Amino acid sequence: QDGDLKFSLESVKKLKELMDGNRHINPRMMVPMASYSPCQEKHLPEELRPVCKREDAPMIFRRLSLAAEDDLCEICANAACAGCL
Repeated sequence: QDGDLKFSLESVKKLKELMDGNRHINPRMMVPMASYSPCQEKHLPEELRPVCKREDAPMIFRRLSLAAEDDLCEICANAACAGCL
């Protein structure tokens, strides 16, 4: 969940995979995460596509990706996770 937007954990994990896969080995060739948007990725889950129309899409994607780090959602340790109550 990000604000009033809610997504499945599977979609958020896929988003994290896409965003992590965008990092390059050479640090000088890295794309800054704040400027990267997975909207052009053909494997972006459909339920995340409406976010691409928003001006704040890169930040939403970044927050969702961070929420999926280390599978914290699965143990309800992250405030961004829904359905843990």
